[in-house]
Amino acid sequence: MKILFTHSYFLRLDHKQWKAAKPYPPLATLYAMAWLRQQGHDVSLHDTMFATGPDELRSTLKTRRPDILVIYDDGFNWLTKMCLSTMQDAAFEMVRSGKEAGCQVLVCSSDASDHRLRYLKHGADAIILGEGEITLGEIVEAIGSDPDADLGAIPGLALLEEDQVVLSPPRKTLREPDTLPRPAWDLVDLSPYEEMWRAHHGYWSLNLVSSRGCPYSCTWCAKPIYGDQYFLHSPERVVEDVAWLKDHHDFEHVWFCDDIFGLRADWLETFADGLKQRRLDIRFMIQARVDLLARPEIVDPLARAGLDTVWMGVESGSQKIMDAMAKGITVEQVREATRLLKNAGVRVAFFLQFGYLGEDKQDIDKTINLVLELLPDEIGISVSYPLPGTPFFDTVKAQMGQKTNWTDSGDLALMYQGTFSPQYYRRLHRYVHRRFQTARGLKSLRSLARNPGRLNRSLLRSAAATAFHGPAALVEGLRLKRLEKA
Repeated sequence: MKILFTHSYFLRLDHKQWKAAKPYPPLATLYAMAWLRQQGHDVSLHDTMFATGPDELRSTLKTRRPDILVIYDDGFNWLTKMCLSTMQDAAFEMVRSGKEAGCQVLVCSSDASDHRLRYLKHGADAIILGEGEITLGEIVEAIGSDPDADLGAIPGLALLEEDQVVLSPPRKTLREPDTLPRPAWDLVDLSPYEEMWRAHHGYWSLNLVSSRGCPYSCTWCAKPIYGDQYFLHSPERVVEDVAWLKDHHDFEHVWFCDDIFGLRADWLETFADGLKQRRLDIRFMIQARVDLLARPEIVDPLARAGLDTVWMGVESGSQKIMDAMAKGITVEQVREATRLLKNAGVRVAFFLQFGYLGEDKQDIDKTINLVLELLPDEIGISVSYPLPGTPFFDTVKAQMGQKTNWTDSGDLALMYQGTFSPQYYRRLHRYVHRRFQTARGLKSLRSLARNPGRLNRSLLRSAAATAFHGPAALVEGLRLKRLEKA
């Protein structure tokens, strides 16, 4: 059968991410494409990453004339997990375009899993729940045999019957992800990705994944695809994927977009050995847990393998808030992980979020103080964001109004009753960034004063920025005080 794949993330419609200019191809989509191609189907991709809007799909539908349109989002990318309303509206329009073109329309995404009835009422023939490759293959086989086939017997689907959502039997998760073929990187045009990366950052980064899911249960973290399950590719398979990409593309950096990378020390040792044996000299970025990174047996092989940057889910400098989130980590582990990583020459980045239930001014101050004490290389700040299927969402659901999703990733709307006003948290976001950049700049100034011979562009830029960020932090602090009392 002729199958056209697309996804519902549009970089141009997410102003913050368009400015950041760090696009990654839709990896989960490419896995699904590779699986169906292996089954003998004619697959192609309409990549929306650089499209101006969902209407561009219409011309592709006319040209390709597919039997089936599959809107398959990249569930490995945190941007798609945010279920932004701009992207949801785009998905609905693409569903309509597919139906007008006479296609069967299938959708697999975190947002469709959470809002099944909306997608089905907009015309989708089926929502694929959970891990999608095997389910998708069975649907296509059934439709290929009979366009009017009853899909209800295929596990892992949500269907519409008499305006009600009906679920087929649950799908068992694929426990051996190595059985899937390599993602269909050859079916996506990677040139605009490379051009944007090189133009804005001077290098090119591509995305890979070594695992699926997360076995931990933070109260605010939505996991509509894998739940609490966790399955690993073999380290040998991941090394092979890196080698294949290096043979075909001249990139310098990899983002391993696992929810958690490096859960097992023995896996990491084999992975590091494999890269060295294949002479694959790459820098890479990961997301990982604080408690894992507080252990030398985890950090050492990561550094040996070429780890450049690690993003840790610190979230708060207050143990009270960490415990309320069921993070399962301690503030002392944050300190130890930061120390080990910096000693190993790894750049450290903190995910932070403000506004969680019960957070007061003292908790906020503890977070700011921890950042200024440890001075990571980067910070990413958000406000707590309730997503369906989480204990956090269930707690605040009654307080939420019409707005239940952010418009784009820079929205930062507090959609429930926090300790302070939504305006306070937006101002806090700016204030903490100014304080952080000022402290980083002062550190660079001290470094240059002690050793002028170490002068380089990065240190000089950081030191010079102090003249801007310092006064700006004072102004933002005064404005924050006024909002605190409002």
